[in-house]
Amino acid sequence: MYVLVPDDPVFFAKFQTLEEPLLRHLYRLHREGLDSDDERVISDAYDSWVQVLLTLPLWSRWHNGDTSVDLAADRPRYALYGAQGGQLTSLYPTELAATDLGHLTACLDLFVEAGRVRRAAAGAEPSEEQDLADGFRRVMEVLLLPPPQDLLDALRHVVPQDHVVSVTLSERQEAEYWEFCEQFVAILSSGDPFAFRSHRAMYL
Repeated sequence: MYVLVPDDPVFFAKFQTLEEPLLRHLYRLHREGLDSDDERVISDAYDSWVQVLLTLPLWSRWHNGDTSVDLAADRPRYALYGAQGGQLTSLYPTELAATDLGHLTACLDLFVEAGRVRRAAAGAEPSEEQDLADGFRRVMEVLLLPPPQDLLDALRHVVPQDHVVSVTLSERQEAEYWEFCEQFVAILSSGDPFAFRSHRAMYL
């Protein structure tokens, strides 16, 4: 399936934070010596996390924290403009395997259920585990956010070239663009007014 991924450091940061807890849970289960269904679910999810990471545009820049590298190999060279000529944050059509999204969703369900059981047993307050599940949920909601078809079609045909290609959206496509970006920001940053305002400002 295709998703539209903006050139958005907030999303990449949240996606990258999933690696450490996935590996930590795998290590704990392996240390306990249990060949469990949970271990297989998390192992599959980690493999899929890597596959999605390698598919995402600009992953090498955000993964390395280096904004100076040549990105020509990472994305089509194009600049996105609105109907009135204003430059917009670029969106990149990205094809993700349904199997990988399924593995990640199964792992999220596992983490959510495990956290619910622990809190019910111990009467615990919201914890780091709950924060992990919330961050994981937000990332998955973004990856499963249906892109506007007209906007997706317009950007899927951008072909990498030696020079920067300009793509100008129609008024209808730009309206779809703003609605999609508002949803994207709300999923990732809702619940923290300052973070939401700062994140949304990236698209203005």
